[in-house]
Amino acid sequence: MTQTTEPVLKTNLPLAGRRQGKVRDIYEANLTDGTPVLLIVASDRLSAFDVVMPNGIPQKGVLLTQISKFWFDMIGEKLSDQIRHHLIATDAQNVQGLSDEDKALVQGRVMVGHKANVVPIECVVRGYITGSGWKEYQKVGSICGVELPEGLQQCEKLPEPIFTPTTKDDVHDEAISFEGACEVVGTEVMTKLRDLSLTIYKMGHDYAASRGILLADTKFEFGLTDNGEILLIDEVLTPDSSRFWPADKYEAGRDQDSYDKQYVRNYLETLVKDGQWDKNYPGPVLPDQIITDTLAKYIEAYEKLIGSKAPL
Repeated sequence: MTQTTEPVLKTNLPLAGRRQGKVRDIYEANLTDGTPVLLIVASDRLSAFDVVMPNGIPQKGVLLTQISKFWFDMIGEKLSDQIRHHLIATDAQNVQGLSDEDKALVQGRVMVGHKANVVPIECVVRGYITGSGWKEYQKVGSICGVELPEGLQQCEKLPEPIFTPTTKDDVHDEAISFEGACEVVGTEVMTKLRDLSLTIYKMGHDYAASRGILLADTKFEFGLTDNGEILLIDEVLTPDSSRFWPADKYEAGRDQDSYDKQYVRNYLETLVKDGQWDKNYPGPVLPDQIITDTLAKYIEAYEKLIGSKAPL
């Protein structure tokens, strides 16, 4: 793993098709055997409220990538009869056109994956009622059209996990009903994605619970290969795509301690309340203590989930 302590905020690899998302830099390339692949490089940028902060969290990209690899390996082991995923490697050793310096920069923070056409729906699964779901439930008693029992408390465990998709947008994702998602990508595909999302969530929830972590909710992304096969893509069950809560501190009826970037969101909300930020670009510079504390949460999440020292 790269040992740099400076955050990697941007990459400029000598590869085609460079695209920059909020957190990831994406390239098109070929393996040494000629196989076309995507390189998804997890930078150390941090996005909150759909705004990228000016400074990042050192080594966050490595931690997120290696957590994803852990889950992809588990999915490959336990659910291979139901779903394939895109991940080939988390290093670029077999990628054409890169120098040794380039390969060292992305070592451990890159996902080399099979190409697929991205399904323009984010597949969100909620096992507990929190965040935007809690706000919506308070207003209308449902989330994304899914009716829920009356009288639920903040962060309470739901009777069964629910599927609440959103549109996938470079600027801001919007909640959508399952029926609305079917109109976007087709009922057959959307039904499969819903069922796969619930299956993967339950697998992840049960494993995390065995490690003292509650998986409150998460989002998955899928792609379709040229022959129509569904692939699980992007990151999976990481602190950036999920809410992880320490089980020993859980109590319904209040906000929870968390291993995810909710800690940063909570800090930013204090700036909003004080009139120092309006949730628009540019984001505020994060104080050193917020960065240090957030990195500690990512490290703890890695080590609790995987049971080994973080690769830093």
